[in-house]
Amino acid sequence: MPDKALSQIEIAAIRTLLTSKPRPVGWEERRARLDEVGSVWSVADDITCEAVDCGGVSGEWSIVSGSDVSRVLLFFHGGGYCSGSILSHRRMVTEAGRAARMRTLAIDYRRAPEHPYPAAHEDALSAWRFLRAQGIAAENIAVGGDSAGGNLAAVTAIALRESGPKLAGQLLIYPSTDFRMNHPSHSEPETSILLTHSVIKWFINHYMGDADRNDWRASPARAKLAGLPPAYVLVAGGDPLRDEGNEYAERLKQAGVGVTYRFFPGQFHGFFTMGKLLNQANIAASEISAWLKALD
Repeated sequence: MPDKALSQIEIAAIRTLLTSKPRPVGWEERRARLDEVGSVWSVADDITCEAVDCGGVSGEWSIVSGSDVSRVLLFFHGGGYCSGSILSHRRMVTEAGRAARMRTLAIDYRRAPEHPYPAAHEDALSAWRFLRAQGIAAENIAVGGDSAGGNLAAVTAIALRESGPKLAGQLLIYPSTDFRMNHPSHSEPETSILLTHSVIKWFINHYMGDADRNDWRASPARAKLAGLPPAYVLVAGGDPLRDEGNEYAERLKQAGVGVTYRFFPGQFHGFFTMGKLLNQANIAASEISAWLKALD
């Protein structure tokens, strides 16, 4: 099990990247900055990306020559439901598909505060319907995402449980699963490099407004979990969402769902997107690709 903490060199490199420019203000500036940070690691030369309209929702296919076009990872980016994009997560998504020899479809769902809950959830289901209309079999589709995107992946898997054939799997990378935000990891000293409890609260307030935070479509931890497809759950030790991810993985197991659980105690929320700087991110990516391949 991975247990390597960040080295001082790695911490310095990350902080240099994040502080190289003044902290952005305003939604457009915040989104642009996250896209910029996410673009530090460019897409591999052998990957082909293609923009696509997924029934009114913007998306992007990625594929490398020799991949199985009938198998798809439907991916929802993180960013607190308010930021993040296909661009900010492009390397992360395309590499997963590249290594697993499958296509990926990244979704640019609507973001809050302009489009609050449940807009993102609705767009996730629209993307699913688009894939099915393309003739992709349900059992050949895995849903996945990180942070807020992990929430959307989990919620999508639950929503589709009664609709017919089961999904291939659900990839949940440090997912947000419980909007009560009362787990112990939320109360720990706010030393995370990228995310703190106060920032999570700020994002969720903009996303949810006055909507019911106990609704399973917002907090999948409130749903019944039996009958869901296999899950890969990745949790980072230095993450306010750590205990939510741990609890969700355990509840999935108790419900009889097959779970591959990976805990990276020395890492922080968002580390998986920084493979250019962090070897532990590359280790996680290799494990995830192996898991995706095994779903075949």
